[in-house]
Amino acid sequence: MNNFTKVGSDYECFSTFIPPYVLDNMAKAGIEEAKSTILQSQFFRETRAENSKKMGLLAATVPKGKADVQVYDSENTTVFQKKLVRGQDDPKTNDPAVDNAYDHVNDDRDFLKDEIIGLNSLDNNGMNLICNVHFGKKYNNAFWDGKQITLGDGDGVIFTNFAKSLDVVAHELGHGVVQFTANFEYHHQPGALHEHFADVFGTVVTQWVEKKTAEKAAGKEIEWLQITKKADWLIGDEIMGPELYGEALRCMSEPGAAYDNNILGKDPQPAHMKNIYTGPGDNGGVHINSGIMNKAFYLTAIEIGTDQASRIWYNALRNLWPTAIFKEAVGEIIKAARLLAKDNKVDKEATQRVRTAFREVGLF
Repeated sequence: MNNFTKVGSDYECFSTFIPPYVLDNMAKAGIEEAKSTILQSQFFRETRAENSKKMGLLAATVPKGKADVQVYDSENTTVFQKKLVRGQDDPKTNDPAVDNAYDHVNDDRDFLKDEIIGLNSLDNNGMNLICNVHFGKKYNNAFWDGKQITLGDGDGVIFTNFAKSLDVVAHELGHGVVQFTANFEYHHQPGALHEHFADVFGTVVTQWVEKKTAEKAAGKEIEWLQITKKADWLIGDEIMGPELYGEALRCMSEPGAAYDNNILGKDPQPAHMKNIYTGPGDNGGVHINSGIMNKAFYLTAIEIGTDQASRIWYNALRNLWPTAIFKEAVGEIIKAARLLAKDNKVDKEATQRVRTAFREVGLF
């Protein structure tokens, strides 16, 4: 099950939060909602591909200019922007999915505006932030489609409502930031970089909002107030339903350890280049191999702090390109660390910490 649509010579990213191999494992385990999610996703992708050929764009138009948050209710259909239920500064609706999504998107926008990143929305041009909730029927996924994020309700057993998770929302919006900067092709190592940077945004935004940081940096004087709560480095743990309580989708500190059960299977993420996945599945391992880069970010963050690590990674992202592979990304990240240290924007030892982190995952 591919997660990209090829239009002309370009790969158009359709990034789902739950990887295809996880849904396949769930379907094999007899989870009917997983089978339904696969079919709904396939129908949407085929429809979207046809619309892209005809118009070159999604049918839905995303307004730009004010960086407003707009939450739409798909009313359990696969229609985008079906009913606007909460716009910028509107009062709460008492629908948890709507209100959680609104709060999380607002938090993400505020983080991006913070001086660490300094962006005016995803595109740095005030793009309005559009979120669809109650998409599909018991839809076990969330995605960024190039213009907006969409969140399913989950089945309530394996996965809960995706709108409840700041990780999920920040990850999917992170794909938008990546799209408007490096715009990596969504396959093989460039696609794994797409997923990696989205995971970085997911965990960094969550830490920023919840006033957490990397463990070894907790005693330092850091920019995100005086933070004492330790980050867990888990991605997607908030959406695990009662059948999978305690599991997660990815673990940045220990790739490969996020889950191991009869429903999802075993987490296949490697933590070192010697174990990199080279098969055709998962678009050449976009979700799988992102674990290697995730581990390097974690190792850097626990040494110099999440704020400094995220500043380095974002500055590197701005100088990357659609076909970049891991080694090229490493070069730009080290270069960014060196330049930021020279300008006193990160600690002077940051460059060495970054090199050490990449050496530990086999990328230096």
